[in-house]
Amino acid sequence: MRPDWNLCHLRVWACIAVMALWPHAASAEAITPERITVALSKLEALAQGAVADGAVPGLAIAVVHDDEVIFLKGFGHREAGKPESVDADTVFQIASLSKPVSATVVAALVSDRVVSWNSRIADLDPGFRLADPYPTSELTIRDLFAHRSGLPGTAGDDLEDIGYDRATILDRLRFVPPSSSFRAGYSYSNFGLTEGAVAAARPTGKSWEEVADEKLYRPLGMASTSSRNADFIKRPDRAALHVKVGGAWAAKIKRDPDAQAPAGGVSSTARDLAQWVRLLLGNGVYAGRTLIAADALDQTHVPLMTRGKNPVSGGESFYGLGWNVEFGRHGLSWGHAGAFSVGARTLVTIFPKEKLGIVVLANAFPTGVPEGLSDSFADLVFDGKVEKDWIEAWDAIYAGLFGPVVEAAKARYAAPPSPARPAAPASAYAGRYANDFIGDAVVSGAADGLVLKLGPAGARSYSLTHYDGDLFLTYPDAETPERPTGVSFTVGPDGKASAITIEFLDDNRLGTLRRVGD
Repeated sequence: MRPDWNLCHLRVWACIAVMALWPHAASAEAITPERITVALSKLEALAQGAVADGAVPGLAIAVVHDDEVIFLKGFGHREAGKPESVDADTVFQIASLSKPVSATVVAALVSDRVVSWNSRIADLDPGFRLADPYPTSELTIRDLFAHRSGLPGTAGDDLEDIGYDRATILDRLRFVPPSSSFRAGYSYSNFGLTEGAVAAARPTGKSWEEVADEKLYRPLGMASTSSRNADFIKRPDRAALHVKVGGAWAAKIKRDPDAQAPAGGVSSTARDLAQWVRLLLGNGVYAGRTLIAADALDQTHVPLMTRGKNPVSGGESFYGLGWNVEFGRHGLSWGHAGAFSVGARTLVTIFPKEKLGIVVLANAFPTGVPEGLSDSFADLVFDGKVEKDWIEAWDAIYAGLFGPVVEAAKARYAAPPSPARPAAPASAYAGRYANDFIGDAVVSGAADGLVLKLGPAGARSYSLTHYDGDLFLTYPDAETPERPTGVSFTVGPDGKASAITIEFLDDNRLGTLRRVGD
């Protein structure tokens, strides 16, 4: 199938989808300036209430309408328990809200004819490989930004967790078995999209970070925005990440997302992101100048992969290129959420027909405040009243992300068999293990048990507690420190372990490593 024909076919399909799914309610009443003014007043009250109630430590919100920033304000505090306030210039780590930002950068490269959305990765980055040769040869930037490469969603995240850099992670994706046939399934992949962005930048001879700055941040005057964690750390007015500890928000963990910068490593402000929304609502025109050709930008909003229904509103949701494309109760919207499980929540929602967009940045996880505020604002603008407590509805979704997983793990390892089988001597397990994907794992004895070291030069260290026989437990997750996970050894007739299986690295069946060196 020729790529050009495929794109035209998808555009036709998208138009059919719009006609079939557009809700009748969306055209019920025209949006008036008076209604928007009232909606903004109520949005401000809702945001103030969310902070006052402890739903989040801090928030920043920007609203754009008809190429004008009509609302820009911060609420609460950069760090819980400290006096510094959030304002419109407070820099937040925006997590996966980076994806549509990066899609805009690539659209700029497409506009400049540096690449096309159908450029093949094999031509741009010949060293990159998927597990199978055919997808490797045919894979395009479009495939990676639409999450349809066949890469499992977690591919590479596990390597990032144990300290590997971007180049190593992208190189090792070749060892990951696909979760679906090429272009047949949707699987949200941070490092798949990262490869698409990095490959798109390669013809410029510059790094992704330089290209993002040159093509988007500087032209829009986004002076506080960067794709480098080092720049975020230097900002004096920056928001800390917060998680719940004993029922209270606490800034306990820092996150360096440089390895997946195009997918999750942008830091920015409400003021800066409002300029980006102006560009999008202007279809590539900003301050009277065409910065990105409309056809290059339009392609990011063509619905390519189905995502099912919105879990709260019920709207039909699809994925374009770095964007969610949704047909909901207020008509067509483009959007994307961002989250770090160690303490960030962000959201952009755009109603292109109405030339209306909202950005909400929060410094906490889990929380449904960004979606709740965005949905409440949309109700107020379109209907004049809020349909229901959207913050409460979205809070329930996010609160349930980790709870069942943690409880299941705790139940699984609640108590060892009685009597538990004894462990072998520490010398049976000690040694070096390896596979192509994880690299080296070193197990050594310690005064209180075994220690497992993983990552480059043993960058990550995990204490192992005996559970039963050759099975040990560890607690690897900073965001869910109470969740146990298993580390098991295969011990042979010689009394020595020949292999180790690390459960928290086994999502893609690559968590078993063989003993090497003796």
